[in-house]
Amino acid sequence: MRTHGWSGAAPADDAEAVERIVAAARRAIDRSGDEFSIAEVARDLGVTRQTVYRYFPSVEALLTATAVAQTEHFLNVLAEHLGDIRDPATAVVEGIAYTLERLPEEKYLGLLLRPGRASAFSAGVTSDTARSFGRSLLHRFSVDWAAAGISDLDELVEHMLRIVQSFVIDPGRPPRRGAEIRGYLSRWVAPALVPRGINGCECSAHRR
Repeated sequence: MRTHGWSGAAPADDAEAVERIVAAARRAIDRSGDEFSIAEVARDLGVTRQTVYRYFPSVEALLTATAVAQTEHFLNVLAEHLGDIRDPATAVVEGIAYTLERLPEEKYLGLLLRPGRASAFSAGVTSDTARSFGRSLLHRFSVDWAAAGISDLDELVEHMLRIVQSFVIDPGRPPRRGAEIRGYLSRWVAPALVPRGINGCECSAHRR
């Protein structure tokens, strides 16, 4: 780790450097929105742009890292909202619906999910950022996935993210809200999480 600059107070290690850069990016986003620049972050920290680029190769990478770090608040709110819902279909339907409803109020969640420079979907729903966010969602659920017979959580994450992506890109005309979106998800998403047998076979989400 280079120690030059940092307004005379160099970070102890790379982890602290990253933490301070992300904090400066958060302040820049609060001032300038997602149109902030690496130069703005560097000035705040008292370092060169090259120092910031050593840790984050682009403004998009820094924006994404900052948005991901700040969504921890939303994930905790989601966990409280879902409470003790243990039925996988009910939990997934409510998790998707609530995430979509919170977008207007959660600035950093909006940066991550809406189309734009920080979007988790900028590289597709199978990107590392998108998958990491999806797994964080599932980990907030009170569902015992193994007991429910759902072993392929990566595939479930992808399925959920594809649904969220579709509603983010095109919320509908008019957009579905409240009971309407929950009804839609219950009819078309929930059945994939309920064991269904055809000649004794279950759906792929429940194969062990």
